[in-house]
Amino acid sequence: MEDTPDHANWRQWFDHYGPRLLLCARQWTRSLADAEDVVQEAFVRFWKHQRELEGEPLALLLTSVRRSACDLARRETRRVAREQHAIEGDADLFQPLPEGDDRRREIEAALHRLPPEQREVLVLKIWGELTFEQIAGQLEISANTAASRYRYALAALRKELTVPVP
Repeated sequence: MEDTPDHANWRQWFDHYGPRLLLCARQWTRSLADAEDVVQEAFVRFWKHQRELEGEPLALLLTSVRRSACDLARRETRRVAREQHAIEGDADLFQPLPEGDDRRREIEAALHRLPPEQREVLVLKIWGELTFEQIAGQLEISANTAASRYRYALAALRKELTVPVP
């Protein structure tokens, strides 16, 4: 196995070093799926932009894997914080109300006026307590699309119900 990666042998190179990279990535991620994503992202980044750099290719690739894992962890931390803020900020809007309450009827009517795609994401997020990734899997859309639909739905409800924005 040649230690210097070139265009012709990337598959061979990845087959040889991939398991080692995955083992390392697994130490920096929460799941095997995350580790696989990190290795793939790092390998593509390395192959496109870094393999011509001076130094040991495997060491450069391991550094790329570690950076990709750190990037994933930062993204996940920001996502969780955004979701938590959204849940806390909208807590008053979605508190159960007694039957016959005018506010309840107003909220239910506003929910029914939302586009079905937004209403579906909103229901899965708030009452189903699913993450955007889980919603994406359920609806066969991207997590970013799920998050956008959720934000649009909340904005529409805030505007229609004149709920102060936190």
